[in-house]
Amino acid sequence: MPIRRSLPLVATAALAAVALSPARAGASSADVASTKTYIQANYALVQAARSHLTAAEHAPRRVLAQVRRECPMAAAESPQNADSTQMSNEVIGAMVLTAYHLDRPAGEGFVRAVSRLHLGDRRLANAVRGYANQLGTLLKLPVPNLCADVRAWVASAYETLPASTASFDRRFMPAWVAIGLLPGRLSAYERPEEQGVLARTRAIEVQITDAEARAVETWGEIMNELGLSP
Repeated sequence: MPIRRSLPLVATAALAAVALSPARAGASSADVASTKTYIQANYALVQAARSHLTAAEHAPRRVLAQVRRECPMAAAESPQNADSTQMSNEVIGAMVLTAYHLDRPAGEGFVRAVSRLHLGDRRLANAVRGYANQLGTLLKLPVPNLCADVRAWVASAYETLPASTASFDRRFMPAWVAIGLLPGRLSAYERPEEQGVLARTRAIEVQITDAEARAVETWGEIMNELGLSP
């Protein structure tokens, strides 16, 4: 191609790039800034959880102690069916919420911070806001009255779950998430200076996950103490 003919094309392409760059740069900078805010908010959340980790690990034992004190073997003759599964979900919920409520101030701060983010990446926006909504639900849910609900189920001759159990299950199970989330799509907007915070966050999340895994044994003890099958 002759040089004289190529120059207008080059100039046109350059002008087009200049015209498009502000919009792209604006979206990119917004996502980068929002990613930084999210990483910091998530780090603050998991730091708070780690500071309460000993108490959080003890929380399921408190639920077990309450069952032993107030309603041991209350469901000893219960069937194993869909209703018993919902009651088992309530046991899980009682354990989880007793622990998570220790981190309520940090959790509420996280939810507020995430709700203000402006992300152009729709899939990332849906992931972080969906997580914030789930965590917000858990922080607002009251710890269920497990013994009262088991007794109500027993009083119906195991025919009808109490409305409180059915309502709790509908709200708790879809919202049940771990403390701390780093969606994979964040990596497109992370910056080198944030890698240290991300590494520390992941290390704390491993500690939290390990603690949650240890709580499975306590769940089994509570189920046995109630005489309940999942």
